[in-house]
Amino acid sequence: MSRARDTGRRHSGDRARRDAATADGVAPGPAAAAARWDDAPCPAEAERRAGPGHPSSADDGAGGAPRAAGTVTVEDALTARRRPWRAALGGAWARSPWWLAVLALYGLSRVWGWAVFSVVGGQQGPGPWGQGPLGYLDFVATWDSDWYRTIFEHGYPSELPRDSLGTVRENPWAFYPVFPLLVRGITEVTGTGWAGTASTVSLLAGFGAALVLYRLTCTAPVMSTPRTRGGASVPALWAVAVFAFNPVAPVLQTPYAEALSLLFLLSAILCVVRGRAAGAAVFVVLQALTRPTGVALAAALGVWWLWRSVRDVRARCRAWYRCADRWLAVALLACAAALAWPVIAWAVTGEPTAYTETEAAWRGSSGVVPVLPWFAQATRFLGPVAGLLAPVLLVAAAVLVLRSGPVRSALPFFVRVWLAAYGCYLLLVLNPQSSTFRLLLPWAPLAAALVRVSDSRAYRVLLVLGGALLQLVWVGWLWHWKQLPGGGDYPP
Repeated sequence: MSRARDTGRRHSGDRARRDAATADGVAPGPAAAAARWDDAPCPAEAERRAGPGHPSSADDGAGGAPRAAGTVTVEDALTARRRPWRAALGGAWARSPWWLAVLALYGLSRVWGWAVFSVVGGQQGPGPWGQGPLGYLDFVATWDSDWYRTIFEHGYPSELPRDSLGTVRENPWAFYPVFPLLVRGITEVTGTGWAGTASTVSLLAGFGAALVLYRLTCTAPVMSTPRTRGGASVPALWAVAVFAFNPVAPVLQTPYAEALSLLFLLSAILCVVRGRAAGAAVFVVLQALTRPTGVALAAALGVWWLWRSVRDVRARCRAWYRCADRWLAVALLACAAALAWPVIAWAVTGEPTAYTETEAAWRGSSGVVPVLPWFAQATRFLGPVAGLLAPVLLVAAAVLVLRSGPVRSALPFFVRVWLAAYGCYLLLVLNPQSSTFRLLLPWAPLAAALVRVSDSRAYRVLLVLGGALLQLVWVGWLWHWKQLPGGGDYPP
């Protein structure tokens, strides 16, 4: 018994040392002191180097102890005899290549999303988009989809609409052009309509985002094993499942720009982590013209470049004047791309503040004020004392999460920089309200950290099922129109 306890202590110590190494951005192993996230080999290369005896090539894919390839346990034999369909399904899943497993998981989540929208849409009463129950396509093509449809049909106005007092009213300039113009280009070729084409574009972009998220998750050594017999990383598949079934995931199959923006964002992040500057430059520009999160991405790239430069100069890896490299060019390009849309709005309307005044129109205020809306909204709902404390506690909690072991071990350094930059962006520009839940989607990489919290299958299943059930709450509460006493409704 004492020998078994000693072995358990050694195994626990080994895992603690591995997590400590990966938390600092290095891969475990003899050369860990010299390794960095950006230099970590891809999972396939790591497995090839490890050889056929490595656990990743013989693991049963369930997170347990490795076993020899082809070994059949008594439990497997009994399961195959009692439930042949379950054994066949499990075998097919275990042998699936990573991309097929990801597509199957995400496809299942979108079927669930279709069911949620169909059920809730069937309960819709009179509202701005109809006088009774709505079918699936009609129901998903509501709310901000109307604005994208206006751009799809008429483009952007050359004059800002104003009320009798001269204040700018809500208008299409708040919505970025890539998504609606891409849909218009497709419909001109196919002859299809807005709702079906836009929903399909979002659906396909969501599949792409899930594939990229899987590859991004596998860049962390602790998330790349164990593997199924088909070579798929089990922790990374769980991360995809948590992302695909998160409470606001149904928006990824609607005529909104979220899915396309997330595809470009995750692709840009993956390119940075893998050191591919040219690819990062392309996706940075596309993302900056799809959703307004380009500002946060530019900030993340700038901070990351500065950190790399200071680190290399202090370590005498290169002279300071050699720090003006390709990544500085990518960061500067990201800054220019983030400013492009406000400049375009200025050029078309002739008003320098066209974009910012349009954004302010949704708040019912004369301008965008940093940070203060968080305190104003918290005071409104929580009272004067708790309202002043809540934003401070929220920021403190976010800092603790970013510094936690699961986040540091499961996410590359640049991903953590992105999470911090986007959090600062929300703090500075967001007026917190019911749409805040949807605006948290760019934090999708946190799914890997949630999975890393525990190896327990029950815990991970609870994450997925809990998110799936909360989709009913989110769609039923916010997407479903219910007239408020003062008019209007809370937007999703």
